[in-house]
Amino acid sequence: MTCVLCKNGVTRPGMVTVTLERGKTVVVVRDVPADVCENCGEYYLDSTVAQEVYRRAEAAVARNAEVEIVRYAA
Repeated sequence: MTCVLCKNGVTRPGMVTVTLERGKTVVVVRDVPADVCENCGEYYLDSTVAQEVYRRAEAAVARNAEVEIVRYAA
């Protein structure tokens, strides 16, 4: 697909690192499958992957974690 952000690049399957922050909790999820723009690097997650990333972030917030780094595994 054409990148929505830069409107010049085309996305290709790849892996990204997603960083989320809520309040005093920072969650870093590594090796997340995504479509990545070859021009600007913007990434797009499908709904299943996004739900899993958000689930992990919510769990970290519930544990009152300050910083949590996890590797995504399908």
